Amino acid sequence: MKAPTIILFLMVILFPLTSSSQTTDFYDFTVEDIDGNDFSFSQLKGKKVLVVNVASKCGHTPQYEQLEEIYEKYKDQGFIIVAFPANNFMHQEPGTDEEIKQFCSLNYGVTFPVMSKISVKGKDIHEVYQWLTSKELNGVRDSSVKWNFQKYLISADGKLVDVIKPKIKPDDPVIIKWIEN
Repeated sequence: MKAPTIILFLMVILFPLTSSSQTTDFYDFTVEDIDGNDFSFSQLKGKKVLVVNVASKCGHTPQYEQLEEIYEKYKDQGFIIVAFPANNFMHQEPGTDEEIKQFCSLNYGVTFPVMSKISVKGKDIHEVYQWLTSKELNGVRDSSVKWNFQKYLISADGKLVDVIKPKIKPDDPVIIKWIEN
């Protein structure tokens, strides 16, 4: 083989070994919570995580009650909920972070972590939701956020397990079985 051919051959063989994977680790994210503080997903290692996009003026808003109930019941058993307010669907989350925090506290007594308002789809989609919705990044499957209160189940080792439709309530047997097993 001539030198240029050998170099080309080595580049073709070695390039896949040296290129970085598109898959991002779930625990690499740091987001801003509703109080403006950093919230590192690395603190979630070893816990099952339910990630949910929420809105205060949606027909599914009463799901906050079930979210809080399952959080209270299972939080000491390696389970956590991370909620992301989003205004992507018919402007159903128009409030500021402070207004959202007050709404969640006064109406539903929310104690699980709520993050700062983000976008869960479109050109300004937040990087966490890019990961949740892209097989290229999460290594499992593509999805799209259909509406408020869509749920993403993340295993204790940071892998996407399932996507749960918005209309399915947080205390649905499918979700409870996943938490308990």
